[in-house]
This record gives sequence, structure tokens and C-alpha cells, in this order.
Amino acid sequence: MIESIKSLDESLLLFFNGLHHPFMDPIMYTATQTWPWVPMYAFLLYLIWKTHGMQGWWTLIGIFLAVLFADQFTSSFMKPFFGRLRPCQNPDLAEVLHTYRTCGGKFGFASSHAANSFAVATLLWQLIGKKYPAVKWLFAWAVFFSYTRVYLGVHYPGDIIVGGIVGACCGYLAYLISHQIYRWTSSNKSTIE
Repeated sequence: MIESIKSLDESLLLFFNGLHHPFMDPIMYTATQTWPWVPMYAFLLYLIWKTHGMQGWWTLIGIFLAVLFADQFTSSFMKPFFGRLRPCQNPDLAEVLHTYRTCGGKFGFASSHAANSFAVATLLWQLIGKKYPAVKWLFAWAVFFSYTRVYLGVHYPGDIIVGGIVGACCGYLAYLISHQIYRWTSSNKSTIE
């Protein structure tokens, strides 16, 4: 069964990676970086401020925790534990895989890009989704951001799917912790006053 999953994962990789075009290569390479998304992050900070005002500091703790949990779990635990080569590091795929400018580290399971983006999307959906339901577009952004990794040949679709699941769990855990910190500090503040 594991071999069938690996075979399906490789077939999906070659299909989605094969949808490349020379015009799109630099666009997808840029989209997989962090810096092009800074205006979006600034807009999200604005929405957090509009939702929680000066009390929004605890949401920043949540964002920090979500990314920390997701990134460290995938990069420090999963990648070395599973030791699955990235597609661009796999010599069996060298002749058929389209890559562009980057490969990354040796191992790729699970995707930290997917984990981090889905962690942020899940956390922010919990934090500001009631006031701004349209913020669910963050999940579409997370899918696109993660897809760039398959397009560039640095992750299998399975790396992305598992990374997304890990990220969503980490985002929800970070929400629970940061919300508890907020409740604890709010109740202590009212007790002191």
C-alpha cells in the first residue's frame, strides 16, 4: 500500500509540475518567497487591530506560536525522521522534473511552507473570522503558496497535504494557547484592579 501511495504521489507531482511555462517560472519562484506577501501580512495586522484593538498583542503571540510549532515540527522532527528526499534531490526524477533556481534542503516530508501557511490561515480564521468571514481566502492563499513548491519541484503533493494538516493543527493549538493567555491576563488584570 505504501508503494501505491508513493507511486500516486509521484504521478501527481509529475502532472502538476508539468504544468509549467517559462513565463510563470519567475512568478512562481517569487510567490514562494516570504517578502512578496509583506503587504498582505500588514493588511492582516490591520484587521487584527480593527478586531481586537490594543488587546491584539495576544494574537501576535498566537501567530508566533503557530509558525514556531508548525515550522519546528516539520523541519526539526519530520524531515530528519522520515528522511524522504525532495523530488529535486531524487536522481530518478532528474530527467523528467522541471525545477527553477532552487531546491532547498535534502529532505522534504513534510512541507514547512505548507505547514506555516496553513497554521497562519487556521489561527487567523479563529481570531478574526467571525468579524471578517471573508478572511477564509487565507486558505486559498495557503493552497496557492503551497502549490508553488510542487510547481518548482521541491515538494511532492503528499508533502504539501501532510504539511497543511500539521499546520492546521498547529494553528488551532496556538489559538487555544494564546486565547488562554489572553483570558488569564485579562482575569488577573481585573483581579488586581
